[in-house]
Amino acid sequence: QETSSPSLGKDKADTVIIGGGCVGVSLAYHLAKAGLKDVVLLEKSELTAGSTWHAAGLTTYFHPGINLKKIHAYSIKLYEKLEEETGQPVGFHQPGSIRIASTPTRVDEFKYQMTRAGWHPTEQYLITPEKVQELFPLLNMDKVLAGLYNPGDGHIDPYSLTMALAAGARKYGAQLNYPVQVTNLNSRSDGTWEVETSNGTIRAKRIVNTAGFWARDIGKMIDLQHPLIPVHHQYVVTSTIPEVKALKRELPVIRDLEGSYYLRQERDGLLFGPYESEEKMKLQDSWVTNGVPPGFGKELFESDLDRIMEHIEAAMEMVPVLRKADIVNTIAGPITYSPDILPMVGPHQGVRNYWVAIGFGYGIIHAGGVGKYLSDWILEGEPPFDLIELDPNRYGKWTTTDYTAAKARESYGFNNIVGYPKEERFAGRPTERTSGLYHLLKSKCSMGFHAGWEQPHWFYKPGDETGYKPSFQRTNWFDPVGREYKQVMEKVGVIDLSPFGKFRVKGTDSVKLLDHLFANVVPKVGSTNISHMLTPRGKVYAELTVSQLYPGEFMLVTGSGSELHDLRWIEEKVVTGGYKVEIENLTDEMGVLGVAGPYARQVLQKLTNEDLSDSSFKFLQCKHLKLHNIALTAIRISYTGELGWELYHRKEDSLALYNAIMEAGQKEGIDDFGTYALNTLRLEKGFRAWGAEMNCDTNPLEAGLEYFVKLNKPADFIGKQALKQIKEKGLKRQLVYLTLETDNVDPEGNESVWHNGKARTIDHVVGNTTSGSFSYGAQQSLAFAYVPMELSKVGQKLEVELLGKNYPATIIQEPLVLTEPTRMRLQRKGESPKI
Repeated sequence: QETSSPSLGKDKADTVIIGGGCVGVSLAYHLAKAGLKDVVLLEKSELTAGSTWHAAGLTTYFHPGINLKKIHAYSIKLYEKLEEETGQPVGFHQPGSIRIASTPTRVDEFKYQMTRAGWHPTEQYLITPEKVQELFPLLNMDKVLAGLYNPGDGHIDPYSLTMALAAGARKYGAQLNYPVQVTNLNSRSDGTWEVETSNGTIRAKRIVNTAGFWARDIGKMIDLQHPLIPVHHQYVVTSTIPEVKALKRELPVIRDLEGSYYLRQERDGLLFGPYESEEKMKLQDSWVTNGVPPGFGKELFESDLDRIMEHIEAAMEMVPVLRKADIVNTIAGPITYSPDILPMVGPHQGVRNYWVAIGFGYGIIHAGGVGKYLSDWILEGEPPFDLIELDPNRYGKWTTTDYTAAKARESYGFNNIVGYPKEERFAGRPTERTSGLYHLLKSKCSMGFHAGWEQPHWFYKPGDETGYKPSFQRTNWFDPVGREYKQVMEKVGVIDLSPFGKFRVKGTDSVKLLDHLFANVVPKVGSTNISHMLTPRGKVYAELTVSQLYPGEFMLVTGSGSELHDLRWIEEKVVTGGYKVEIENLTDEMGVLGVAGPYARQVLQKLTNEDLSDSSFKFLQCKHLKLHNIALTAIRISYTGELGWELYHRKEDSLALYNAIMEAGQKEGIDDFGTYALNTLRLEKGFRAWGAEMNCDTNPLEAGLEYFVKLNKPADFIGKQALKQIKEKGLKRQLVYLTLETDNVDPEGNESVWHNGKARTIDHVVGNTTSGSFSYGAQQSLAFAYVPMELSKVGQKLEVELLGKNYPATIIQEPLVLTEPTRMRLQRKGESPKI
């Protein structure tokens, strides 16, 4: 039902959604359709006010991200049947779309994207210039080298789409209230909310902020600074063009990537929308500092054709009929950008029962899928699949307004930039998140960006080609990384691991809490283990190292990108289970250095009186000690799999500690190494990485993590029952370990794995890689991949597609190189270990 009367109709709701654009309305529709009673949406003016009504409405199956493809695919399938379900026409056109490659690098990018499409159900083809011309006869073919074609793509009328979703939401019992302005939010001690509005107050079990470019203003009510900024996006509509009118069928949507614009048919004319460069594009910064002007709803900005002239010229060259066309309409309206263009979707750390679906640069194509995704997560307590890249908790206090503005400029300007593997973007860096070593190391290495932190990827030596040189093939870092690999395997290396997420957990119930959260047993005092938090369905929510430093006091360590993602989950379980514990996030106060390699013990022993011998300081033990008179916690563990320690200390001591270690290791030939070498070392040892081999799409048994999962421990850990069922039913697929015969290209992860079928004529995609790199030890490429059980035996021949070519791959016994603790154990037994 709908109320335009001043009253709210009810004073209680299960879920209150704030904002009536296509995303908010889609969420209301999905929650109500799934049977949730008491869904209330509040909109301050009218549905579609904001960015929805003036959107160009493009819909595409394409996305470079793996799981975001699922969001796009769901949206398109939903939009196809919405009219039939709701009786509301949606104006959905599906003439397909073509991305144009006019440089050889672009062709490589398309091949790179095609290998990521192979194991997805959506249709996508790499097509020849002839085929491009057949589909879009009005193109100037001079520069066209290839096209990336998605037949199901097109565009939809955003206003009609939102109205159809609204009709569906009402049909299933959701209440959409407008005009109702939210004036304040109060969180109550029981985790519920009071939503104050111009028309009275409503109590809610949870609230979802879907307020578009007002999302910041809503966040500010509860002291959250959502990193969002409105960008001026312009598109132009032409009058009738005779050549377009004469066509028998609608033209596909074109994306000219070098020209940085999209172009589609609009009735008998064309609609054209560019993305200007960083320097030219315009931000509406005043809304960030002063809030959105109170009356702004269906208003537009002044258009500025000068700003987009070079794109107009590029379009006239590519589609010559544009030259004669008249512009009848120019739309310039606000779109909200987050720093990396991706939206923020999910529950927010630090606030209970506050969810967001904000920062949509492409709200129309995301609306359907995100509504479904969030609705599933809200109703089932865990996400239906992993979308860590949309986690609102990827940003933190380090995400300042200046950073957000610099990044939004860059992201808008780079909208159609080539998407390389291992991509780095440099605007807004560094943030305040620099380790104690940043100033010493920044000129000596190529830095990577990890959750706000700067961390060395690889180090320069005289004669190296320095700087960031992205490529689809092996590039300037290939040999230096091999050098660092050798350094750690043969001597000793030091790595800055400060970006790790670090939490202290202590209190009466700390042991009980961790026993419930983790599938592994709780380590004893002075010990460390690797533990996984699982979801109720038995998927891998997180991987952490857990150390019991003192009785009942623990240090938990996770990867940089998972810091607040993991902290939110732990905090939520503490509240719902009523555990008496204190949790402290020490990520920013604490520095971490990793020291690894055969001489690691020798070097560190010079700096301390503590006995570091194998019998006194065993693998997976943790101790408090002083190195060079600096107090720290040392854990004997290393992601390199070599002899090594992680040294946790106050960030202000990092520099002195690093210098002391470097000084002490002169005789042993000590040197730096970065995360690229670390990745190769961990792959050779068969170590899995969270976010690649395991995440919310995988269970620990198929990921080969049985060793860390103690199904027989007494505590009923989250996911235990589900995992028992998974085990009983048997696995459908398994993580395997592959070597590849490649040339100048190495696997990254997410490539299609092929197997030739029974008849030897049918090739088909059977799985996907999860991560890969060149192994400097074996002098060939290595990868992890998921394949069906029947193809998972050692010796099985498969193929991995890289840049449009299938390379032979063989499943081998893992690991390629035994870890140092295992080698020592075998040596003690008198067996000869393989390196």
